This record gives sequence, structure tokens and C-alpha cells, in this order.
Amino acid sequence: MKHSSFVATLLLMLVSLTASSQRVFDVEVWQSKAPEKNGLSDTASMRVFLPEERLATGRAVLICPGGGYHDLSGYTHEGTDWAPFFNEQGIAAIVLRYRMPNGHPQVPVSDAAQAMRIIRANAKAWHVNPKDVGVMGSSAGGHLASVLATQSGDDARPDFQILFYPVITMMQGYTHQGSREGLLGNNPRKKDEQRYSSDMHVSRLTPRACIILADDDHDVMPMHGVNYYCELYRHDVPASLFVYPAGGHGFGIGTSFRYHLEMLLDLRAWLRSF
Repeated sequence: MKHSSFVATLLLMLVSLTASSQRVFDVEVWQSKAPEKNGLSDTASMRVFLPEERLATGRAVLICPGGGYHDLSGYTHEGTDWAPFFNEQGIAAIVLRYRMPNGHPQVPVSDAAQAMRIIRANAKAWHVNPKDVGVMGSSAGGHLASVLATQSGDDARPDFQILFYPVITMMQGYTHQGSREGLLGNNPRKKDEQRYSSDMHVSRLTPRACIILADDDHDVMPMHGVNYYCELYRHDVPASLFVYPAGGHGFGIGTSFRYHLEMLLDLRAWLRSF
């Protein structure tokens, strides 16, 4: 078999899923209480992609797309486009459309925490194991996922985390400036910088992690993900770090990423490791 045919076949095996077997529906995050208004958006929702019941493993992942805490520009290639990959493995994929903070960090954090509670509350109906619900995030969405993983209570803490080229620190000089300004405003207090620097909040209770990034990312420095990995290692938290030679920032599940196939295989193997 020619290499190109082999790659095409393997990709098809990784992401194949018939539309008829996939259950897709939307859920409002806040149904019984008015969400905090922040000047940009006052609603949050989830798009739920459930695998075919015969394939369901009970595992689920809440996906937080990126966009620098200014928008959700990654909603498709960092969000909904991942659903077939997870569903094919029997994993429910829930994509969060979180509210923008506009300088009020608790807005998206509360959305993500509430989304985790909703998934667990619907575990039986959605064929999900409430003790096997992870979070995945990309860029600023990776920061949101890491905050959930390091600072949420038991009812919202994920059981694993997958971070793509994540923003981790909010400390001036190292952070991604756009995400920092979107989350904390133009003149944040030092204690807020520290509070939302996830590498400062890793503990032995932090869930296992898979961190994926490219060495030539000039938007969010690779040190974000690498330092986070080092803190996980220091606290005896199981973690895997995949750094690809090239790819820049924001590649998501796009096939234009040079190491797309390798990345899918690495992530698939990691998901099967526990």
C-alpha cells in the first residue's frame, strides 16, 4: 500500500463516524439562575455530541475552544470538529460556548464549572461515568481548562485534562497579553495575576494531563505548557508533554498541521493509557 493511501485509511479509521449514530443537541448552561452580566454576552451553552450507545465507554470530555478571551474564534477547529474523533472512541464530546470575561474572570470560570456539574448530573441519561469526565482546552480555552483543573471544587473538578498550546501564566512579561487583558482587564491586581496563573496552583489533587504544543509557537510561548508540565511532575501528577517541531499556534484538529496524524495517534494512545 502506498504511503498516501495508508495515511488516508488511517485517518479515516481515526475519525470515522456515521451521522445517523451520533446524537447532537444543545443545552443551556444557566437555566434556573440569571447569569452574571458582563457587557458582552449573558448566555452560555453546550453542544453535546454523544457516541453511539454500543460504543460508549462512559468517558466524556468538556471542550473549551480558544479565542484569547475576546471571542470563540476556535469554536469549530478547536471545538466541534473534535467530536468525531472522540465519539469514534466511545467518548462523549461536549463543546462549551462560554461567556467572554471582559475583565471579570469568574464569568467564564463559572460557566465551565457549571458545565461540568451539568454533565455529571446527566451522567445516567448520557451514558457517562461521572468519575471519568475530563476537560480539554486550546490557547485561552486551555487556560480556562487549567483553572478548572487546579482550582475547582470536587463537584466541578475534571478527572483529566488535555491542553493544546495553553495560556498558563498571567504574570506580566510571560503571559499572552491579549488573553491577560481579556480575562483580567488592562490593570489587574498582582493577586489576580497570581490567582489565575495555573502553574502556581498545581497540587497532588490536580488531575492527570496531556499537553500538546509546537516548538515554534510565537503567540503563546511554549514555556507556558512546559512549566505547567514541570509543576505537575513536581507534585507527582501523571502527565505527558508532546512538543512537535513546527506548527505554530492554533492548529487544533486542522489537517494543515504538519504533524496532524502523529498528534491524533499520540492523543489516542494517551487516552487509552488510563
